[in-house]
Amino acid sequence: QLQLVESGGGLVQAGGSLRLSCAASGRTFSSYTMGWFRRAPGSEREFVAAIMWSGTNGAYADSVKGRFTISRDNAKNTVDLQMNSLKPEDTAVYYCAARPISNYYVRVAGQYNYWGQGTQVTVSS
Repeated sequence: QLQLVESGGGLVQAGGSLRLSCAASGRTFSSYTMGWFRRAPGSEREFVAAIMWSGTNGAYADSVKGRFTISRDNAKNTVDLQMNSLKPEDTAVYYCAARPISNYYVRVAGQYNYWGQGTQVTVSS
């Protein structure tokens, strides 16, 4: 079992930045592809970003490309999401997720096995 705990959410004004962090425990972290998803009120959970075990590059939803950056530190068992130029439409609960290692980016929530409890991000206009 892999446990995931997110932190770093909060309230920020439009144009501001936040950094989310997800700490993993219980299994070999580097064996997992990691992702971030979000769910806005009244909406489905949507893909935000994903990163493979090597930590190089990442995949992003078009809505966040160029503003968000995903990174991981396999030595510390963490995956972060740096969010810049935040917009009110980024307001959502953000979830960290993990799935067994893959050699391709996974954008579908149903293909992730483990989830954190979520952290609220609110962007005011």
